[in-house]
Amino acid sequence: KPIRSLEDVAQVHELDAVASTPFVRETLQNLRSHVGNEAAVLGFIGAPYTLATYCVEGKSSSNYLVTKKMMYTQPEILHALLKKIAENIGEYACYQIESGAQAVQMFDSWAGVLSPMDFDVFALPYHKMVVDIIKKRHPDVPLIVYISQGASLIERMASAGFDVVSVDWTIDMAEARARIPSSTAVQGNIDPAVLYGSHETIENRVLDTIKKAGPTGHIMNLGHGVMPTTPEENVAHYFETVQNFRY
Repeated sequence: KPIRSLEDVAQVHELDAVASTPFVRETLQNLRSHVGNEAAVLGFIGAPYTLATYCVEGKSSSNYLVTKKMMYTQPEILHALLKKIAENIGEYACYQIESGAQAVQMFDSWAGVLSPMDFDVFALPYHKMVVDIIKKRHPDVPLIVYISQGASLIERMASAGFDVVSVDWTIDMAEARARIPSSTAVQGNIDPAVLYGSHETIENRVLDTIKKAGPTGHIMNLGHGVMPTTPEENVAHYFETVQNFRY
């Protein structure tokens, strides 16, 4: 049932991660045991605004019209929902960290459809709320934020207190690096479709991105997930190119 009233929001209960998601703890503990210190184990959380759109729309959407109508006509309902989600997500992230996650990435997949003004009202305060909850208990755990098609928002993304801003391929890495404070790391940002190209094309794009990001404060990554039909040998070549690079 979609959430469309304050009465519906009142039915949203506090998450008991231990009881509801014991498999998450088991998975993270197994991963840490398996990889040791050879690789970082990442936690994963959705952002309040994106999760709220699913709650309000009742499904995925191409325009999020129901959510946006609520923003402009009944903002008190959306704010009440966002606050509850942010509190739950902050606690869930802490649960993942306490289960073995060494860093946590928050995905705000649909915040990129917001204007900067609306982002400041309906997304950014709840980013900060999640960050504050996590950092109060785990101040040294790196937090990463990603917004699909969020190039216009990257300064705002950095202002929420995340340690790393992950960007997609719709912005040049040199511009992203220039717009994000030097105290904040950047992640990204190759178009996943590049991995359908030749090995030479993959190498050229990887090296271009690394050089533009600079020698410090950069996590090399794609600008989104690997496409299911991507040739595995091309994914392997991407990793080899990154791992073999030296300044």
